Amino acid sequence: MSDFRKLLIWQKSMALVTKIYYSTNNFPKEEIFGLTSQIRRSSISIPSNIAEGYGRESDKDLLRFLSISKGSLFEMQTQLEVAKNITYIKETEFNTLYEDSREVERMLVSFIKKIKDRI
Repeated sequence: MSDFRKLLIWQKSMALVTKIYYSTNNFPKEEIFGLTSQIRRSSISIPSNIAEGYGRESDKDLLRFLSISKGSLFEMQTQLEVAKNITYIKETEFNTLYEDSREVERMLVSFIKKIKDRI
């Protein structure tokens, strides 16, 4: 495969970013440089690092960027918990976003294992 856009994991993580952006539109305006910015940056880091790693010359580099992507995913999951706890998002919205993030997480773990097995 020569195009990272064809990776299902990249497509799913892009869909998650889109949902995150819509959800954070309703955060209080005083959070624009706080939690809103933080959660958006961590979410967009997920597909960005998948794409960057995919464009690198070696599986070792790809693994490093996939690991960064997974770290950003965990950061975003934590920030979603904070948003739920302070009632910036409703429980149902949190559950949907969290389940979507868990799907991306499972795909990332599987992809990382596949690349490790190849080296």
